[in-house]
Amino acid sequence: MDRNPSPPLLSWDEEKDEEVARGDCIGSTVYSKHWLFGVLGGLLQIINPENTKSSSDDEEQQIELDEEMENEICRVWDMSMDEEICVGILGNMACFQEICISISNDKNLGQVLLYCLYDSDPPTLLETSRLLLTCLSRTEVASVWVEMIRELPAIYDSICFIMSSSTNVDLLVKVGEVVDKLFDLDEKLMLEWIRNGAAQPLDQPQQDSEERPVFRIVPCILEAAKQLRSENLEGLDVYMHILQLLTTVDDGIQAIVQCPDAGKDTWSLLFDLGCHEFCQSDDPPIILQEQKTVLASVFSVLSAIYASQAAQEYLKIEKVDLPLIDSLTRVLQNVERCQKKPENSAESNTDETKKSDLMRDELHLKILKDISCEFLSNIFQALTKETMAQGLKEGHLSKQKCSCAFQNLLPLYSPAVEDFLKILHEVDKTLADDLEKSFPSLKV
Repeated sequence: MDRNPSPPLLSWDEEKDEEVARGDCIGSTVYSKHWLFGVLGGLLQIINPENTKSSSDDEEQQIELDEEMENEICRVWDMSMDEEICVGILGNMACFQEICISISNDKNLGQVLLYCLYDSDPPTLLETSRLLLTCLSRTEVASVWVEMIRELPAIYDSICFIMSSSTNVDLLVKVGEVVDKLFDLDEKLMLEWIRNGAAQPLDQPQQDSEERPVFRIVPCILEAAKQLRSENLEGLDVYMHILQLLTTVDDGIQAIVQCPDAGKDTWSLLFDLGCHEFCQSDDPPIILQEQKTVLASVFSVLSAIYASQAAQEYLKIEKVDLPLIDSLTRVLQNVERCQKKPENSAESNTDETKKSDLMRDELHLKILKDISCEFLSNIFQALTKETMAQGLKEGHLSKQKCSCAFQNLLPLYSPAVEDFLKILHEVDKTLADDLEKSFPSLKV
């Protein structure tokens, strides 16, 4: 078959040189960060007050520059005509607290930077999002940016357009991090964005074909998540957390389940992730350490949809209970294995950074366990005799899996376990009796 020839393979040294060269570039340009900082540093040394003397405070002093420095400054000036580079430089400068505060307190500059989100150039959008995330991450100025964004409603459309149409992985991840941060900082803004897409009924055609499209936040988030699913686990994690934040308010849950397409699409994607992609039976238990945060968000959103009466019809059609029980019990088993510390690892011999990482991992595992238990208890209470019989026949339910579930659910979810046992007595009395002996605290 005729095909274009593959490019020649680079040697290790060539790959190393190319990687270093790319890492030193400003954005997608060929300008070097090292060169830029060198020029700016040299200029700062020249204009440093310690190096200049004036006869009076009011007298301006002219500074002579050598020809090489003049040429370098001219190159910086030419470079600064590029919008992407300007925003990128500001983004780097905003990493310093005082400069970040100074940028944030200049409302005119802030609005100009936010207007860059209306641009169609991916590198400019990426640098703008990076700068915005840097500022939103500083508690001293975060509220300033939230208010500026609230005053520019068109930003909602721009961000939704990026999420729903971009194929640029880096841009999708960074925009997702901005939205995640915004929603985490300000519930009021999140509610406004949820309601934006609900202003026009779904079945109402637009009278003017030239009218801008109406974006709904949930489908846009799903499109970005689908794009990142096989490309970037951390990016997918961000969008799953955005969905989880939506379910913390009633309007957010309704935005998912009341729109039939959005509800089905959300459920289908997350059900597939939770039951067929993450933490599979042939995966080593340690894989859960990489997937714990995204799984917590996935199960949290699935649990919210499952508990919503509006979503019950298409959930019954899908017959989702048994695969979910299978996945949730497997996750709980792996959480237990991950939480077991090696005997040789003494905490006293661990440095502070490692201790902090271990504590964070433990916290996220606990969050995943709590979410999984709550979801599993809801499924147990909804099981029918027919579904349980099918589960026993197909191996979704066994003594080992039931014991794992009971061990994690008790004593907090005793009613759910007792309801489960009542039905199990009718389907498999021997197994029910064995489980009762193993957990004598149960009263059936």
